[in-house]
Amino acid sequence: MNKIALLSSVVILGFSLFSCNHTEHSKHEESVLTVTQPLKRDTIIHQNYVCQIQAFQHIELRALEKGYLEKIYVDEGQFVKKGQLLFKLKPSIYHAEMLGAKAEKEFVEIEYQTTKDLADNKIVSASELALAKAKLDKAKAVYQLANAHLDFTEIRAPFDGIMGRFNVRLGSLLDEGELLTTMSDNSKMWVYFNVPEAAYLSLKQTNGDQKLPNVQLQMANNVIFEQNGVIETIEADFNNETGNIAFRATFANPNGLLRHGETGNVLMPVDFKNAILIPQSATFEVLDKKFVYVVDKNNVVHTRKITVAAELPHLYIVSEGLKSNEKVLLEGIRKVKNNQKIKYKMKGTQEALTELHGLFSE
Repeated sequence: MNKIALLSSVVILGFSLFSCNHTEHSKHEESVLTVTQPLKRDTIIHQNYVCQIQAFQHIELRALEKGYLEKIYVDEGQFVKKGQLLFKLKPSIYHAEMLGAKAEKEFVEIEYQTTKDLADNKIVSASELALAKAKLDKAKAVYQLANAHLDFTEIRAPFDGIMGRFNVRLGSLLDEGELLTTMSDNSKMWVYFNVPEAAYLSLKQTNGDQKLPNVQLQMANNVIFEQNGVIETIEADFNNETGNIAFRATFANPNGLLRHGETGNVLMPVDFKNAILIPQSATFEVLDKKFVYVVDKNNVVHTRKITVAAELPHLYIVSEGLKSNEKVLLEGIRKVKNNQKIKYKMKGTQEALTELHGLFSE
């Protein structure tokens, strides 16, 4: 029994020693933290702006005369060519007015010719000829006006485009100026988006009077539109309520994918020269401010507030608070405190960044 008890004590003691050694070894392993250096390089990011997409030409088609809608020659959503007949009002009244004006014009033309012959033979005075001429001019004007009214009974496409939804139906009694439908020329699209004052100033200071950068369009399904856009205009005034200024970019739309009234996001490239890049995992937040742990030459960590100029997937561009030759704690942020001395291993800057989904790999 004594031998059994002694043997049990030895086993327990050995297990305890092994556990203590294993715990101390684990603590030693855990105390070695990972440190890296920021990467300094030229970087381009894409700033995202909510946008409204409008057709290059989008107009309302309205009745120019009062009357019954006699014919509809097209359908909603149909592509039509310039000059194509779209709607026709019942022309009876206007046709009759035109015939009456034509007859009056022809009658006055005969009167004028007769008066002219008499004037040539010195039978009537020059003033009577002038009155006859004025009467003829008036009759011609009335005839042209009647023709115009008759022409207004036919509504034709002013340009190549797509028909909108109809607001009237066949047989409707239309008032002058009543809205029939809309029509859009979608061959190219105007995309409007608002840029904050700070971003506008940075863009203008970077590009000056040179051509502004091309932009991309992210559609509502998060797919990037196949055509790049060109910023053509910037509105004259800032909106005092929002602090924004409106930009307009033009996108070619050869396949007609974009339609008037769509929404999306404009992606504008912003160039950062000699940007300081660090992984987002190397930062932590206190009261909405971002910090890193900087490792000094004595291997002591110090809390440092940084200013983030822009955000990339898994990365921050730091504008203030950090230099490219400084060391920052990459892994083990929750295990240390300010002014604590640490043991660490270095991870190459490029290696640390390329591990994040292959970003910036050569």
